[in-house]
Amino acid sequence: MVSKIILDDRVIQLNSYEEEKVKGRYKVLVIFDVTSEDYHDIATLLYNGTFDVKIPEKELMFRGTIYNYSTSITNLYEKDQVGQYTLTLVEEKE
Repeated sequence: MVSKIILDDRVIQLNSYEEEKVKGRYKVLVIFDVTSEDYHDIATLLYNGTFDVKIPEKELMFRGTIYNYSTSITNLYEKDQVGQYTLTLVEEKE
């Protein structure tokens, strides 16, 4: 199983990873936990929308854009909380 993804230079530990190719482009769906301590950094990163995506365990690298993402209802502004993010990235056309 793939245990991490790197978006730009940020390493994110994964709970789940799925990969497929759609019209010749990679599409990956990842699920990961975000703590209240990491919430601001992760939210700021995701606002960028497009990233250098690296999946070291698959030797896969591409420029990817957010296709879809959602979060659990957890209030990450409260200390010691953990929310779950679901993120789908699609490889950009060259």
